[in-house]
Amino acid sequence: MGYKISNRIFDFFVIIITVIAALLCLLPLVNVFATSLSSNSAILASKVYLLPVETTFESYKAIFKDASMIRSLIFTVFLTIVYTLVGMILTICAAYPLTKKRLKGRNIILLMIIFTMYFSGGLIPDYILIKNLNLLDKMWSLVLPGAISAYNLIVLKSFFTSLPESLEESAILDGCNDIGVLFRIVLPLSKPVLATLSLFYAVGKWNSFMDALFYINDTKLYPLQLKLYQIIVNSQGIDASIGEGNMSQNVLPESLEAACVIFATVPILLVYPWLQKYFVTGIMVGSVKG
Repeated sequence: MGYKISNRIFDFFVIIITVIAALLCLLPLVNVFATSLSSNSAILASKVYLLPVETTFESYKAIFKDASMIRSLIFTVFLTIVYTLVGMILTICAAYPLTKKRLKGRNIILLMIIFTMYFSGGLIPDYILIKNLNLLDKMWSLVLPGAISAYNLIVLKSFFTSLPESLEESAILDGCNDIGVLFRIVLPLSKPVLATLSLFYAVGKWNSFMDALFYINDTKLYPLQLKLYQIIVNSQGIDASIGEGNMSQNVLPESLEAACVIFATVPILLVYPWLQKYFVTGIMVGSVKG
């Protein structure tokens, strides 16, 4: 009886802590959303907390009237898709061979990959490399430098290693080569971890702006997060940094910033429900087994 009571008390505190943590993450976003829908006078009077005050859609109207913002959204969606595809292809092609004991020097290769998780060349060498490769002001400067994650590679390798060897042996006896085994056996069984790592790559690229800040000067190649960064830093209209002047003068910078945050956050949030059923399974199996 005492054991059950202690369990209930423990569960109660776990629930309370979880709820508090969830609120700490959710309430700031709710406040930002409320700010984006509130009037200028309410924002200036600091009346906005969790609900919109004197609801208005001027900030969102200003965003959708700005051609550069819509262009950045479309480009960011395209960039995220390309980056995720390239990242997953490279990760699969690197992780699968590392599961084979017959690969000579695989431990050394794996050690070199792990080394990159702790040490890097630094910003200046990276910039010089991108410049020497003639990738400045090109989309590929936002794709290739971070196209493969050592952490994701290790997670995928662990998942591949956890698969029964008998499945691959049966496929080989049926005449499959390594490529056939990969596409017919390994990848179909790896949907949870593949979906999870795809989400990692997509979210990472969607939220990044530092690489574009360093490598991109062409405003047509500005990703959405860089546009948002410029708005917040300058506290001016969306196109203040590039001089297009499409923003309404009746919108406060605070309201505009809040609307831009929601505008940049909602698209990636819509991806989560489609991958949620794979997310927990992929993380647990890929990181525990192997």
